[in-house]
Amino acid sequence: MQRPQLEHIIRAAVGITGATEIVVIGSQAVLGQFPNAPADLLVSIEADVFTFRSPDDADLIDGSIGEGSPFHQTFGYYAHGVAEETAILPVGWKERLFPVRNANTGNGGGLCLEVHDLAVAKLAAGREKDTGFVTELFRHKLADAKLIESRLHQSPLSGERLELALARLKRLLARL
Repeated sequence: MQRPQLEHIIRAAVGITGATEIVVIGSQAVLGQFPNAPADLLVSIEADVFTFRSPDDADLIDGSIGEGSPFHQTFGYYAHGVAEETAILPVGWKERLFPVRNANTGNGGGLCLEVHDLAVAKLAAGREKDTGFVTELFRHKLADAKLIESRLHQSPLSGERLELALARLKRLLARL
């Protein structure tokens, strides 16, 4: 997915929900901070989004511009409506969101996770595609390991779950 495609999703989600802002928390949130991010960070054809307005907006988004929708079939990319609680994020993440607001987003805007907060969410999830994404952030020098480690400690993870996320970070750094 490229930045104009994310902007299209934001514009469509704003139009569908009536919300003024769409929050992007999946991997494509990288396009907020890095509009011309390297191609290997942009392999996903979906944007995980929600609104602060109502949890019900996730269903509106999925039903209208989600996977398998006419929107998806027409454009080849789609939005996945999620809940705010979908991602494990560190304290202060809302203050670090990157705005995406321009003529392409229509009457609303997007708010994208800051890259280190995104990395925390990916390491907490721990799927192979998530750790691969974080590896690419490091490979392209878009993220700082010490800041991610600090933010992991500021996340709601604790005990064994925190140790697993920290171990994932250590393992992927050792492979670089």
